[in-house]
Amino acid sequence: MPPRRTPAPKATELPALRRRIQAVLIASQILGGLGIAIGVALAAVLAKDVSGTEALSGLASTATVAGPALLAMPLASLMAARGRRPGLVFAYLMGAAGAGVVVLGAVIDSFPLLLAGLVGFGAGSSANLAARFAAADLAEPDRRGRAISTVVWATTIGAVLGPNVAAPAGESVAGFGIPATAGPFVWAAGVFLIAAVMVALLLRPDPLLTARDLAGPVDAGEAAAGRSLKAGMRAVRASSRARLALVTVAVSHTTMVSIMSMTPVALSHHGAGIQLIGLVISGHIAGMYAFSPVMGWLSDRLGRLSVIGLAVGLLSVAALLAGTAGASHPQTAAGLFLLGLGWSAGLVSGSALLTDSVPQAARAAVQGLSDFTMNTAAGVGGLVAGLVVAQAGYGLLNLLGACLLLPMAALAVRGAVRGTARRA
Repeated sequence: MPPRRTPAPKATELPALRRRIQAVLIASQILGGLGIAIGVALAAVLAKDVSGTEALSGLASTATVAGPALLAMPLASLMAARGRRPGLVFAYLMGAAGAGVVVLGAVIDSFPLLLAGLVGFGAGSSANLAARFAAADLAEPDRRGRAISTVVWATTIGAVLGPNVAAPAGESVAGFGIPATAGPFVWAAGVFLIAAVMVALLLRPDPLLTARDLAGPVDAGEAAAGRSLKAGMRAVRASSRARLALVTVAVSHTTMVSIMSMTPVALSHHGAGIQLIGLVISGHIAGMYAFSPVMGWLSDRLGRLSVIGLAVGLLSVAALLAGTAGASHPQTAAGLFLLGLGWSAGLVSGSALLTDSVPQAARAAVQGLSDFTMNTAAGVGGLVAGLVVAQAGYGLLNLLGACLLLPMAALAVRGAVRGTARRA
């Protein structure tokens, strides 16, 4: 049954509607970021406790990364057919259910069940990824970068609060037969449920369906065909700018995840303690999220290609600093901060360019393809990163991360040259 549609808003109603939709997305983004950060803070520790060995604790992060990769395409299909609201609600409910399975796995001491729960829990972050595109649905073309970046920025609040809430969350389950390290997942489930209810009640009218209504009438058969995943792939193949956007998002994310995931190991090899490692990662997270509004403003003012070029530069310098830091902890911290900034520049500009470059009917499918690509690539990158560091060291990992940027840089230069030629 097709989703119920409301009349398209009048032009005079659009500014207020944009502000309301963005406010709901920001609030849900804060909750979603909080839910993920609460659980992730102790996921590896919980995995070690249940499995009985540190060797398997790393599978916790792999499982949480696998969640959004597995959900990306089904979520895109749901959104393409039914709109943003059902998709976001489904993703948050998946996260809540996954968190519940994690708690059950911890209680009955089942490591396979724990991993299955972590996959579902990680799927909750799919809602936070999809929210950035929901923010762009009704944004004016010259303000899409800022709309996307504002929603990305909101994740900062939850990401910072989450680890600090993990301890009281663990204490709160004392006496219920639940391990303290599973307590954060009890709270995460509650937070995800609140986010799901908020989106279900308040994200109205649906931003994607409203954007389609504003775009004008389209033949029903043509619209349905355009929203299929195959049509999304065709749309990417047909647009060089869409291909650049897809590569930008995937490469930026993979480079960041690969280097960041092994930085604590490199720091510990050079004598850094847990507190120092935590400070370096906190600075990295600040670089990822806190400055995203700046990247959005630059993307709108200077153009998407300029900010993609900035992302290449920042990520390259980050790899150089981190890869040559050795025992210099301040240099590693600077490299990780720039790594976060480069990721932010790539994600915001790439997401905005992707939305600009494909037809309205195919956008949800293309955006789902983008999230699937970036999460799958990052999952592979994280696994390979561990092997590279074990066999050849952290310096080579950073060199390989910089090499990943070459196709992204080449496509950006090619796009800039083509744009200059068209204007001439």
